[in-house]
Amino acid sequence: MNFEYDSEQNDLREAVAGLLGRAYGDSEVRRKVVGTDPGFDEKTWSRLAEMGLLGLPFAEEHGGMDAGPVEVAIVAEEIGRVLAPEPFIEAVVLAGGLIAAVGTDEQKGELLAGIAEGTTIPAFAHAEIGTRWSPSASAVTATRAGDGWTLSGAKEPVPHGARADVLVVSAVVDGGTGLFLVQGDASGLTRTGYRTHDGGRAAAVRFEGTPATLLGTGGDQTAAVERVLAEARIAYTHEAVGAMDTALRTTAEYLKTRKQFGVTLNRFQALTFRAADMYVSLELARSTALWASMVQEAGGDVVSAADRARLQGSRAGRHIGKEAIQLHGGIGVTAEYKVGHYTSRLTAIDHLLGDGDWAADRLARTVGDQETVDPIGAPYAG
Repeated sequence: MNFEYDSEQNDLREAVAGLLGRAYGDSEVRRKVVGTDPGFDEKTWSRLAEMGLLGLPFAEEHGGMDAGPVEVAIVAEEIGRVLAPEPFIEAVVLAGGLIAAVGTDEQKGELLAGIAEGTTIPAFAHAEIGTRWSPSASAVTATRAGDGWTLSGAKEPVPHGARADVLVVSAVVDGGTGLFLVQGDASGLTRTGYRTHDGGRAAAVRFEGTPATLLGTGGDQTAAVERVLAEARIAYTHEAVGAMDTALRTTAEYLKTRKQFGVTLNRFQALTFRAADMYVSLELARSTALWASMVQEAGGDVVSAADRARLQGSRAGRHIGKEAIQLHGGIGVTAEYKVGHYTSRLTAIDHLLGDGDWAADRLARTVGDQETVDPIGAPYAG
């Protein structure tokens, strides 16, 4: 496997870094943006669309760029690097990914083009109170109503659900999980938005006989949901890598400039060792996330790869976030300083779609199915 970006991918990374750096290079600007609804900058969202980033994974015939998972990963990492609050993964990877995976040609042509142009922001309404990161629905039911459908039940949390123009909703139908489209102004739809601890937005969404349109041609879509959730977990891990990279760089710079007892903190060997351990955690998470994206691109077992990426990203995020605050001392816990915000976002990512402990449990169930490898290349002679 080649873990190096090619020239076009490096150009993409530099272009995205330039755009988001200008938008959120100053942490005070981000603080102001997330302080008011909808929690992100609509102008920056439009600029992302103008660069073609919102249509990266979609087919060209549907208004996209026909790019792969690695390109999506590059954008996600740059988003994490500056904590850009735009719902790229939520709209493009999650909701857009489901539309691209199971939608009819007509639905793809209409909705994916709108997402790519930045004029339509979708959200995936799937999580339910009392469930734990399941790919199936249980609290929302779909009922036939003439030639259409109606939905009843509740979903929470729905990231960016209050702002979304259209909701992709999972619901129980014929004993399985179906996917439906609900317009933001539909009757019987109630959305209560709120701010999350990392500055993002989520909503409690309730359906009371809400008109809905079947996404695709019907049938049990649990497998499709499982796969797209896995793809989103990989993208979120890349976002976490970007955030961890900035947290580490900020901490290293602080150790080089902050003085104690007349010398800079990086002169204390114990602190330097702790920063080195942070670097090791970062690179392990980075390589695992990139490997998972390459598995996805090659058409491999994306669910298993996502679990491995999520586990490594979770462990690294907790380690780097906590150490960044500790090595900054008292300033690290203040709302005015940015390392705490990075730790908050890393914590939020860890609990989106399944945390590290959940991923470890899933991997442990299949450990007996894996081939054994002799670490020294030869049978033990006794």
